[in-house]
Amino acid sequence: MTMKSWARSDLVAARAIAELNYTNPFTPRRLELEKIALGSEFEPEELRYWSHSEPDNPQRRKNVIKVAAKAKSLLIRLRAELQKGRKPEVEQYDLYTDLTYFVLFDELLDAWEYPVGIHRDWEQRTVRSAMPEIWKRYSSQFDYWLKTPGIPAFTDRDKCHLFSIFHQIHRAFFNIFHCVIGKSLPAAKLRSQIWESIFTVNLRRYRDSLYQHLPQVTTLIVGPSGSGKELVARAIGLSRYIPFERSTGQFRTDFAASYAAINIAAFSSNLVESELFGHAKGAFTGAESSRAGWLESCGADGSILLDEIGELELTTQVKLLRVLQNREFQRTGESKTRKFEGKLIAATNRDLQIEIEKKSFREDLYYRLCADVIETPSLQAQVQDNPGVLENLVGFIAQRMVPEVQREMTEEIVHWLGKHLPENYNWPGNFRELEQCVRNLMIHGGYRFQSNADLKQNGTLPGVSASLMDPDIVKLARQIAGLELTADELTSAYCKIAYRKTKSFEKAAHKLQLDRRTVRKKSDSRDA
Repeated sequence: MTMKSWARSDLVAARAIAELNYTNPFTPRRLELEKIALGSEFEPEELRYWSHSEPDNPQRRKNVIKVAAKAKSLLIRLRAELQKGRKPEVEQYDLYTDLTYFVLFDELLDAWEYPVGIHRDWEQRTVRSAMPEIWKRYSSQFDYWLKTPGIPAFTDRDKCHLFSIFHQIHRAFFNIFHCVIGKSLPAAKLRSQIWESIFTVNLRRYRDSLYQHLPQVTTLIVGPSGSGKELVARAIGLSRYIPFERSTGQFRTDFAASYAAINIAAFSSNLVESELFGHAKGAFTGAESSRAGWLESCGADGSILLDEIGELELTTQVKLLRVLQNREFQRTGESKTRKFEGKLIAATNRDLQIEIEKKSFREDLYYRLCADVIETPSLQAQVQDNPGVLENLVGFIAQRMVPEVQREMTEEIVHWLGKHLPENYNWPGNFRELEQCVRNLMIHGGYRFQSNADLKQNGTLPGVSASLMDPDIVKLARQIAGLELTADELTSAYCKIAYRKTKSFEKAAHKLQLDRRTVRKKSDSRDA
């Protein structure tokens, strides 16, 4: 069988399906290729991009099912010709291989269950225990399609590597799909950016070589407070490439335990270094034993989020810069050099360029962070693009909070917002504020929006005079509003502010009605 014997429509379909293997699924190009592959069989989509649509399984859309069936039909015909001893042309061989990849991945979707949400422990519950059997089925199908006359030999390493890539793609799709909600163009662009951060713009090249090197690239996530930066980091961290080990019938690392987040603002400067780098016994008061930090315990397949990277003190920035330059670090109080093998993700709501001008953030560290920058859009930007996104987001929040009465709650809240939401309201707290709004409406039947006067005078924080709006107070107020701090963390942050304003532990202790030693310990200042 040669290309010349194919109907033109079959050749066009095969080429489109082959390209689908390597196309970012969150871009309009994905749907364009499905339309080319299916021709008149294509069913029009509501949007030009994939978005969250509970409770449907997004991977099993009607057009996806049709494309998979067409791919298998074309593949069966090609294999039959190869079995007859007919030598494929170069393009025919490439198309056969790519069609096989598409079919193999589609069949794995039936084995790897559809996860309900990013926070569900679906890997341990079902997939992990079933992995040896899933591998056995995959291995059998791999051999059936690719150990065929006329097809160059694939090694067992190739088979394991492809299985690992497929599992990564599956995890990445659902992690992204569940972390970025909203039927808006800004949300669609964010989903696409996250996919590129994981696989780059060239998935074929990533599969062949970049998967080994991409963890060395740091990802920086920027955007307003409450816009979902931590969720984006989590999606990236849980979507790392993890090799499958045939000897154990499992992946080398349990991906669900491979991600950790450190909120720098929640720790004193001394504790930040201990959390990151670890410490030797006796390195400081209270260090009664040696301890490995997150950089050390991360492992080759792990990821660490440094949230609020703009809060990092300059002395610690120097140490972090060495990690990014040489992938090396030392525990506090120890001279032994250790290797960092994982991926680093950083997030901030500060403008780091401004922080550089203020000499509070190192420029060389910034340029080590900014190779891969993802910006999370504000809720206002999503609403401006599509006002209907509010109903979509409210429905998602209600489904997560009260699934039994999701539809009823969504209708009630959307109706209330329609009557009471101020015109052109800019949602200063972003998605986090919308969550609180939904909770207030569910419990109290009402919600107090910030007035334009409040927003203009107080920089989006009501009840605080403009003279007090320095970054530390703004951050603390937002953390309090979002219930993000423990009592101990709140006390530490308050002590730091009091000491900075009074320039004296005695005065700060008097103001706060605390012991001087307590204030000094909590503020952890090195100035006295």
